[in-house]
Amino acid sequence: FMQSVYTTFGMTYKLELSTRPKKALGDVELWDRAEAALARAMDTFAGKGGWRENPGDGAFYGPKIDIKVMDAMERVHQCATIQLDFQLPIRFDLQYNTGSKEKGNEFARPVMVHRAMLGSVERMFAVLCEHYGGKWPLWLSPRQVMIIPVHKDWNDYCQEVRDKLHDEGFYADVDLSKSTFQKKVRSAQVDQYNFQLVVGGEEVKNGTVNIRTRENKVEGEKKVDELIAYLKEMRAEHK
Repeated sequence: FMQSVYTTFGMTYKLELSTRPKKALGDVELWDRAEAALARAMDTFAGKGGWRENPGDGAFYGPKIDIKVMDAMERVHQCATIQLDFQLPIRFDLQYNTGSKEKGNEFARPVMVHRAMLGSVERMFAVLCEHYGGKWPLWLSPRQVMIIPVHKDWNDYCQEVRDKLHDEGFYADVDLSKSTFQKKVRSAQVDQYNFQLVVGGEEVKNGTVNIRTRENKVEGEKKVDELIAYLKEMRAEHK
């Protein structure tokens, strides 16, 4: 699941096993068994040599796996973590039924697992802002499409296109300002809209839009329904 999350965001990561700190609670033997179990799990997931040990940086209640992600500029961020906790089950006197009929083995103490895939959501949002440099992919973008009429005569058609996009779950705006065409396009690019849809007389006649990207690449005319299918495909593929 963790691999799926960070692959979706387009981020690479490295794994560390943080082991028993000096001020640790619990038996050393239990710590050793837990660290060995986590090491085996990491060998299975990443392969031997695919992770490193971080001595003495575990939590006071148990060892943990730290997932450090790298953004587009190769800066390291501590985000996800998986921690074993021996102490809370002891303090709450938690037990589970083992199913055994043997006297004294009917119940056993569980180990609690704390798993945070993003860490703090607010901090993860800041990391993603840095990672994408403000250029959010379509599936995450708060400004996906700006529709730009060449003349006010095409405003109604632009509103119709906007409504179709909105009904399909896309964030779309129409620039009905009195700015020049060039200024409208430039403003949409500065505001990081993923696409600008230019509409003139030919587009209204053909039931199409003329597509530009925020990098000012002209992709040409598409039927509105074809555009919606294209955007849906991008969204489904997390692009």
